[in-house]
Amino acid sequence: MTQSNLTPEALPDTSLDTLLNTHFAGKVVRKDLTKLIKEGANVPVYVLEYLLGMYCASNDETVIQNGLVNVKRILTENYVRPDEAEKVKSKVRESGTYKVIDKVTVKLNEKRDVYEALLSNLGVKNAEISDTYVRQFEKLLVGGIWCIVTLKYHFEEDQKGSPFAVTELKPIQMPNMDMGALFEARKSFTDEQWIDALIRSTGMEPSHFKERVKWHLLARMVPLVENNYNFCELGPRGTGKSHIYEEISPNSILVSGGQTTVANLFYNMGARKVGLVGLWDVVAFDEVAGINFKDHDGVQIMKDYMASGSFSRGRESINASAAMVFVGNINQSVESLVKTSHLLAPFPEAMIDSAFFDRFHAYVPGWEIPKMRPEFFTNQYGLIVDYLAEYLREMRKQSFADAIDKFFKLGNNLNQRDTIAVRRTTSGLLKLVCPNGEYTKDSVRKCLEYALETRRRVKEQLKKIGGMEFYDVHFSYIDLEDGVERFVNVPEQSSGALVPEGRLQPGTLHTISMGSSEMPGIYRLEIQSIPGTGKANVSGVAPREAVRVAFDYFKANSSRVSASIKPGERDFHTHLVELQGTGAPQAFTLASFIAFCSAALGKPLQSQLAVMGDMSLGGTVVQVRNLAECMQVAFDAGAKRILLPMSSVTDIPTIPGELFAKFQTSFYSDPVDAVFKALGVE
Repeated sequence: MTQSNLTPEALPDTSLDTLLNTHFAGKVVRKDLTKLIKEGANVPVYVLEYLLGMYCASNDETVIQNGLVNVKRILTENYVRPDEAEKVKSKVRESGTYKVIDKVTVKLNEKRDVYEALLSNLGVKNAEISDTYVRQFEKLLVGGIWCIVTLKYHFEEDQKGSPFAVTELKPIQMPNMDMGALFEARKSFTDEQWIDALIRSTGMEPSHFKERVKWHLLARMVPLVENNYNFCELGPRGTGKSHIYEEISPNSILVSGGQTTVANLFYNMGARKVGLVGLWDVVAFDEVAGINFKDHDGVQIMKDYMASGSFSRGRESINASAAMVFVGNINQSVESLVKTSHLLAPFPEAMIDSAFFDRFHAYVPGWEIPKMRPEFFTNQYGLIVDYLAEYLREMRKQSFADAIDKFFKLGNNLNQRDTIAVRRTTSGLLKLVCPNGEYTKDSVRKCLEYALETRRRVKEQLKKIGGMEFYDVHFSYIDLEDGVERFVNVPEQSSGALVPEGRLQPGTLHTISMGSSEMPGIYRLEIQSIPGTGKANVSGVAPREAVRVAFDYFKANSSRVSASIKPGERDFHTHLVELQGTGAPQAFTLASFIAFCSAALGKPLQSQLAVMGDMSLGGTVVQVRNLAECMQVAFDAGAKRILLPMSSVTDIPTIPGELFAKFQTSFYSDPVDAVFKALGVE
């Protein structure tokens, strides 16, 4: 089959196939073969491709077809399907020895002082296994690994253990890895071709994805190349978030269901054994909403581990290098989450803690990745998953964190944690894109911009959860060559502001106040005025007492605002909308009084105005609580003008200068003055 008679549509980027077959001969596989067999056998991808790499590593169709026959035969004869377990056990008994492909987990039987293997699909629990294999492959003890196993059957009367024994065990993993050959082969690919080759190797077809989505798919691999990397991806269902950690790498483990213990994850003090973090390169948590530690100190130990890569249990301080990955679903639209809450809301209550989230190095926007469809899976060549996994594992020994310093300097808004996070992510992406360390300025820039964005996304959420402590979110980098500072934005933050541009209806205003949740939030108050007898009714989350006080003051003092206001001849309907889920506002009387005046006069307030402060029954103005945080909320919501009480002038030093400069600020001395300032009347 020649390339000349193929249209580009029929076979996307055939040049990449040629490159892969030329430079990685025997280490590539046609991914449609994997897909073809995968649908019929529930075996992990790396097991399948191990077999396909042995029998189908060729671009000769005849060889491939013969190889497929062999692979199917091996899977039919040796792969244990759970429903056929008894039949396979019988075969072992009848023939004395038999080869099976299964997942093997080992435990120590202290009473008999022997190691016993559990074969998951076969259902054999206590098969004796030699100490040599256990010492050689420690992962057998934690979580287990897929192996080609030779089983022996020997039965005796009064036998204490199982008649089954493991005589031979071969893990389905690459026996060795020549990194020099990979580095050399990488030189023949451009950066774009290599990124496409990596995405193909995970089973996806890159020609169907935009460049930005390719970077998100690449970022999923960073935990596999970077030690102690903390990664988060939340997005809609069906975007393949957990696929890479479950299927692609035999070095990562997916903790599903959420329930876990400190002993399982970190250290079992009874058995004196290190948990998952000590034996796997990546520990991924699927469905973060369901993460639940049986131990009350679980989240705290996780926090310590994510910060330092070590944890203490009893007298022991233990180091480990596993990356922590958190993937989960966002059930509502990102736009509404950005406006009303934060993008880390799906995490369980126990984990919603700014110190915990501050340890995240990157947050990938899963909502930008399309839901997986059949055409997104490739039919072209890619690296055997096992070879890919070993290459990723070997790259954990390297570090490219200093690559940034050759060309760029980080902006002054990044604190120590931000800097570490950005360096880690940049290093991880460079290990993937330029494993041979031959990176250009442009390669580093792309990785750096992506790293700054994914860390800033974490910081933006922290600002909403933890307030002013995380004010510095304007991340930038400086090009050492031309000295130009470039800022990096987070796309979803710029989506529609809560305070719209232009003037609102008379009687409508936005106010910032501490809510019942003790977090500052923004509220929209709408008051409608209709002919009536001087009544006020309330709906929404508006505190009724505050509205009553404001209405009484309005009836008593409206003549000071305008003689045309006749409170006894109008009825007023008050409705309050809580825009950020912070609970009922604590300061609301003054905002209600301004809105009553605006509705009665039929005059709108100044555009993009946020009102702050409160008043007592007698009209005494009360200063703003947590002024700096409230102003930050106002800025994030899109307000351009703010109205402050004079008494809050003393708190202005607590506000960062560049934040204060973002607003056109007016000060009022009493409630009537506040009305004039809000209406823009001099």
